[in-house]
Amino acid sequence: MPEFPDITRAQSGLDGVSWNILGQVYVPKQITEDSFAWHATFPEETFVPPHVHHEQDEYIFVIDGRIDLILDGRRQAATAGDLVRMPRGLPHAFYNNSGKAVTALFWAAPAGRLVDLYRRIHNMSSPADVVRVADDYGVHFFPPVSAAA
Repeated sequence: MPEFPDITRAQSGLDGVSWNILGQVYVPKQITEDSFAWHATFPEETFVPPHVHHEQDEYIFVIDGRIDLILDGRRQAATAGDLVRMPRGLPHAFYNNSGKAVTALFWAAPAGRLVDLYRRIHNMSSPADVVRVADDYGVHFFPPVSAAA
């Protein structure tokens, strides 16, 4: 998939596509073999639990709001204008505990099988099914940690 000069307009994704990933809205903005970029909207109280990408580095540029993160076991927060860097193999998670919707631009390099994963889990309603399917696409979710641990 070669890159062509063009503009992906605000409020639209490539070919008019947007994905519902467990209540979060991901809008693809750019896809090549080398990288994949998407606009994400995280409604209040949504999150992506601890996981790791084996095939790509991932980045988050926070556009509006605050994202609480766990990066390699450390709790941190990123706000508008911050860039989060998550090298491949680094466990990470993100949470919207801000009380309002958060928007961010994500990208991954190389694209790997992430685009295919999002296409597969679009509108999937069971988090357990998402976790099971993700492993087949190079994204591994960790089991929940009990509050007593």
